[in-house]
Amino acid sequence: MKEAEQLTDSMFYIMAALTKPRHGYAIMSLIEETTDGTISIGPASMYTIIKKLLKQEWIYLHDKSDSRRKTYLLTKKGKKILKEDLKARKRMIQLAEKGLEEVEE
Repeated sequence: MKEAEQLTDSMFYIMAALTKPRHGYAIMSLIEETTDGTISIGPASMYTIIKKLLKQEWIYLHDKSDSRRKTYLLTKKGKKILKEDLKARKRMIQLAEKGLEEVEE
């Protein structure tokens, strides 16, 4: 996976949740709450993505003192990737909004 590559929606949600230290259940809960239940990421998918994000060094294991609840946090590199992806998503939305405005006229 290249740094310039756009994140999947699930990766984006998980990374956005990790602007503060959170453990797996808290990540899933935050995403579900924030999206009013329209987005739900199951444990298997989430931990597969977390494994990829750790390998890319976009997140790191923040606290491993409790073996049952590992907390994760974005790295500087991860923050940069998230910001870049957010900009790209905003451009996509602007394009769609502009196109829809033209259609509605």
